[in-house]
Amino acid sequence: MPTILIVDDDAHIRDVIDFALQKAGFATVNAENGEQALARFQSHPPDLVVLDIVMPELDGTEVCKALRRFSSVPIVFLSSRDDEVDRILGLELGGDDYVTKPFSPRELVARIKAILRRGRGDAPEATAGHRLEHGRLRLDPDRYTAFWQEQEVVLTLTEFGILRTLLAHPGRVCSREQLMDGSYQDYRVVSDRTIDSHVRRVRAKFRVLGADPIDTLHGIGYRLGPC
Repeated sequence: MPTILIVDDDAHIRDVIDFALQKAGFATVNAENGEQALARFQSHPPDLVVLDIVMPELDGTEVCKALRRFSSVPIVFLSSRDDEVDRILGLELGGDDYVTKPFSPRELVARIKAILRRGRGDAPEATAGHRLEHGRLRLDPDRYTAFWQEQEVVLTLTEFGILRTLLAHPGRVCSREQLMDGSYQDYRVVSDRTIDSHVRRVRAKFRVLGADPIDTLHGIGYRLGPC
């Protein structure tokens, strides 16, 4: 039974999410602020975090930064502001999805299920069951791990899905829509800028190792470089 950590300073919202997730068969852990969220994460490691952005003291962006220092756990952001800059910021920090308040509990549960299915390694048949390699880049779809030479690169599930889609077709240009299909198999309604944000994060993580495996073709899409 997957465990979901719900972080929101509004008790009513926590209760609504908690009820919807438990009804869908999930175990839940609740936190009312950022400090409590980090403590609960250590004592009850979850399979996914539902994280409110706007909270007093330690807000959701700071919690996300803290978690990303040691964990690639999937994160779904919640926010009361329907602002594209807000969405992009949340995703660039390492979020896997973004839900704006007010939201449908059923939709939130559907997104969580989709993300966790990707995390279990439910990859397309063409990439499942064996490692994918291209130059110095290597992916293991069964373990959802990525390596540059022998150094592991920690990716979120969505970032891994984008890189896996590119690596499955080395040299071929993939449109943003194709990357959405490969990364959001059950929930595909995301903007082009959302995909661009995820690609920027993948590049940033590889640049730390002196690598940049993705080529941009402006106005067209992305392709895997020579690696």
